[in-house]
Parts: sequence; structure tokens; C-alpha cells
Amino acid sequence: MAGTSVLLHCRSLLWIGSRGVTSGAINNNFSFVLKQSVRDFCSKMSAAELAKKAAACAAVDNHVTDNCMLGVGSGSTIVYAVERLADRVKTENLKVQCVPTSFQARQLIINHGLNLSDLERTPELDVAIDGADEVDDQMNLIKGGGGCLTQEKIVAVNAKYFVVIADYRKRSKVLGEQWKKGVPIEVIPMAYKPVISQLCMQFGGKAELRMAKAKAGPVVTDNGNFIIDWQFDAVPENWKSVNQEITLIPGVVETGLFVNMAKKVYFGMDDGTVSIKE
Repeated sequence: MAGTSVLLHCRSLLWIGSRGVTSGAINNNFSFVLKQSVRDFCSKMSAAELAKKAAACAAVDNHVTDNCMLGVGSGSTIVYAVERLADRVKTENLKVQCVPTSFQARQLIINHGLNLSDLERTPELDVAIDGADEVDDQMNLIKGGGGCLTQEKIVAVNAKYFVVIADYRKRSKVLGEQWKKGVPIEVIPMAYKPVISQLCMQFGGKAELRMAKAKAGPVVTDNGNFIIDWQFDAVPENWKSVNQEITLIPGVVETGLFVNMAKKVYFGMDDGTVSIKE
């Protein structure tokens, strides 16, 4: 199914903007309803936001079931996933335990009245759904644009199935093609200077401490650490090896490289369809 474009699940389409359309109407003229839904929402949402919502809805509909233990990712696309999840929990009376990957995710879960859990109480997850800053043809990811990479990776590796949701702008042949801000690396604050030096000496490119925009000083993660953004000059042949070598640098907590982790990626397209890669 790699790269196959698929229409949104009926429930997703209904939630996106056709609540007043009956199931019969969808069965009789699904294509017309889809086009009408896209037209209706294009006036209210940008193509990118529409794409995010489409991918999020499809993933939640296809992977969340009753009694599901769910890892909830972070970022702008996850907002739509939580909204769809809350809608399904309410209408279908689903029982879902939600483990967040960040303060943002935790607040989304609480504010939507969903069951909040953690890895201490729910150490094994059925599925984790999260966004990405970029996805290459091998389904390697760059994550951490929002600074939540460490908790996101911890939750993802403890899920039986890791699903990624993103809009069409995040799809690349190779990492670095679309995402130009580099690979986020979480570091212990006292080690940021030595880590920057080691990164540049060992891998080349440029590494910078990420500075905050709404406060003086650097970005501080939910774990109390700093973020370094490493911009590589050339695309490495083996991202797995690079990731392992970076994590061995003293002071590095985790990288935003998610290599061989994603099982399926849902790309929302600008026409309201969803392309699935697996």
C-alpha cells in the first residue's frame, strides 16, 4: 500500500464537516460528498490544516479500538487526533487509556475528558500516534521541532504499533529535503557546548543551541534540558549508525532521529485525501 492514495474513512469525513449527511448519502455518492466537504472546509481552513485533520482522523479511526492503550503524541497535527478520539469515545462509548508524550499532550487529554495514564500504570501500549517534522522514503523520521523528542521516543518504543500522521509538506525522498532546521538533539544543559563541538568535529555541518522566542535564553524541554539543532551538510548513508553514535556522546539525552520505528504513515493531502505508506 506504499504511497497509495485512499479516501477518508466515512466516520472521518462525517467528523471533518459533513455531520448532517446521512450514511445513505455517503454510500450513494461518496465522491460527491468528499468534494463538497473539501469545498466547505477550504473556506475555513488552509490546505495544510485540512490535510493534518484528514490524516489524524484516518489514523484514529483505523487504529483506536475499545480498551485501547494509546500513546498520544505532540504537535499541531495531534490536536486533531485528540479531537477525533474524544468524539469517538463519546459517541461509541470507547474505553481508552491515554499516555501523553509531553505537557501539551497531557493537557489535550485532560481538556477533552479522556482517561489519562502513564507508563508506570500502562507500560505496554497497543498503539502510539504521533506527528513528524519530516518523513523520508524509508519511513525514517525527524522529530523534535516542538522539543518533545525524548518522551515521544520513549512512548513510541513502548507501543506495539507506531503510527505517524503528517501533512503532505512533511514527505521527502531523503531527510533534509523539506525540513531545513536540522536534527533536534536533547542535551544536559552543562554539556551543550562540548556536545556542539563533538557533533561538528565528528559529523560536520553546523550545530546550534535552540533559543526561545517568548523568553530570554534557550528552549527548555519538559525534562529540564536544552535542545541542539544539528544541520548536516550531506545526507548520511546510514541514519541508524549516526543516531547510535550521537547518543554515545556524553551529555546527549536523546536524538530526534526515529529510525526503523514507524510502521505506518498517514499523509494528509491538499485535496482532502490521505496517502498511506507502510
